[in-house]
Amino acid sequence: MAPVRSPEKRIEELSTLYEVSQALAQSLDLQQVLERILDILSERLGMSRGTVALVSPFTGEIQIETSLGLSPAEKRRGRYRPGEGVTGRVVASGEPMVVPQIGKEPLFLNRTLSRGDLEEMEISFLCVPIRAGDVVVGALSVDRIFSKESFDVDVSFEEEVNFLEIIASMIGQAVKVHRMVEDERSKLVAEKERLQADLAEKYNISNLIGNSKAMHKVFSMVAQVAKSNATVLIRGESGTGKELIANAIHYGSPRAQKPLIKVNCSAIPETLIESELFGHEKGAFTGAAESKPGRFELASGGTIFLDEIGELNQTTQVKLLRVLQEKEFERVGGVKTIKANIRIIAATNRNLEEQMSSGEFREDLYYRLNVFPIYMPALRERRTDILLLADHFLEKYSKENGKEIKRITTPAIDMLMSYHWPGNVRELENCMERAVLLCDRSSIHSYHLPPTLQTAETTAMGEGLSLEESVSTFETDLIIDALKGTRGNIRAAAERLKTTPRILGYKVNKYGIEAKRYR
Repeated sequence: MAPVRSPEKRIEELSTLYEVSQALAQSLDLQQVLERILDILSERLGMSRGTVALVSPFTGEIQIETSLGLSPAEKRRGRYRPGEGVTGRVVASGEPMVVPQIGKEPLFLNRTLSRGDLEEMEISFLCVPIRAGDVVVGALSVDRIFSKESFDVDVSFEEEVNFLEIIASMIGQAVKVHRMVEDERSKLVAEKERLQADLAEKYNISNLIGNSKAMHKVFSMVAQVAKSNATVLIRGESGTGKELIANAIHYGSPRAQKPLIKVNCSAIPETLIESELFGHEKGAFTGAAESKPGRFELASGGTIFLDEIGELNQTTQVKLLRVLQEKEFERVGGVKTIKANIRIIAATNRNLEEQMSSGEFREDLYYRLNVFPIYMPALRERRTDILLLADHFLEKYSKENGKEIKRITTPAIDMLMSYHWPGNVRELENCMERAVLLCDRSSIHSYHLPPTLQTAETTAMGEGLSLEESVSTFETDLIIDALKGTRGNIRAAAERLKTTPRILGYKVNKYGIEAKRYR
């Protein structure tokens, strides 16, 4: 019968459990926690040479994760298959195992080669399973000095094993939490990489729409400047797509994995713009209850896009000039200098040269920004791209609204091509979104387009046309649309228009429509 443990022994074990629980609570680093637990067992209970071996979730092999008293080489040699050796058997069976004298146990493999001649070793080996819920995820093992005198009086290791099982259960929970955290971290990393890849693909220069000579020049300039760190100034009217060019430059650059921070300088009140860009310290002004990093700090290592740069006030222009020249700045109300490892892309629809002449825009800042200017042409300067863009927006909004609109009719195309587009690509996009929402057929017609496009020169319902002319133009449009959709088949087109082939044939002859052209 095993002797009853003394109160001192019980107190020592409780103190050990408390220290182990503290170690588990202090860190999520599994390696660090396991090393601390083995140190506690050694210090408190006099256990020499301990290991925590875990089952690899990938290979199923049992590997020593953390050890006490083993060299790195010995630790690497400690690998077992389930059922192999004492450790493998404990993992496979889920039952603890005690080897009173390792030199007399054939199952003890000494795979680590850390104990020399086993026959001369007077060491006992205790090994208990580590469980995470109902699953055995590893084994905790320790060496104890073998006492022949104690062994002769049939000393039981039951109490030591029970205590180690408590420790192992605590380790099992730590392993479970660690693997859950690692699994979530892996998912987040994978999701981040996927999103970054999607952004890079979405804003790839090859995805920008335009086949005109003016846009080919823009694409060429973007490809040249993207790989550098040069400051870029994008000029052009509102709605021409300056932000898309900034995206293409950033995601085509070595900084693509870092942040792209966008700031619309005209949308931030003049009293707050400096704080938004450079940040502020606590108490710098009324309402500054705590320190706040600015957009330049948030963009560290990446790119900052300053849209509507011509709206900046003189004070902010001076600070921005320093960032461009010295690559450093201070927060509002702060004295600490912050280094700025960022690339600046600016954009404006204003005439900066006129602003310099009137004193609204600093000349030195202009030349610092104008290192690599890119001019975005207005839509009226690239009319060959209008139909390409219209088709793109038609497909985009048809998909978003669950509609199957296949094409734009000829009269509608004529209207799109003859309009002067003061709002540029943004206006064209809004126009096509509206048309898709109004359309209940398979084609966009002229009457689906906004009233701003309904001019006397382009509309089929113009004021200069008689009722008969308007009706004939409208009927011609419908018939051509139906023939295109049925590949010139008059019978099928008649069914689509809910009329008879005889009536449709009459209309085709009347309006001089050649059905063969659409086959």
